[in-house]
Amino acid sequence: MKASSLDRVITLQRATEVRDDFGVVTSGWATVATLRAQLIQSSTTEFLQGAGLQGEAAVIFRTRWFAGITVRDRIVYECVAHDIKELKEIGRRRGLDIRTVARNAQ
Repeated sequence: MKASSLDRVITLQRATEVRDDFGVVTSGWATVATLRAQLIQSSTTEFLQGAGLQGEAAVIFRTRWFAGITVRDRIVYECVAHDIKELKEIGRRRGLDIRTVARNAQ
């Protein structure tokens, strides 16, 4: 994997729960890492669901190996949150293909 092909910046986020000053537990997303990545494939589909037309963008990112990523995490790319659907190891911990879906894509 050439460093020159990792031309995008993605942010890995993990769901967290935080207790505020009043003792109320709120959930949110905490940044785990900022990674360089390559955009492998991007496609958009539209379909009718429930209240109207919904969009879904499927994106595959390729990045260097990063231990601890799970499908419960998410990727933020260009201010759009992408749910991780699949992780595929490249070689022996040399890299990762991260298959994601962004809901309500434009």
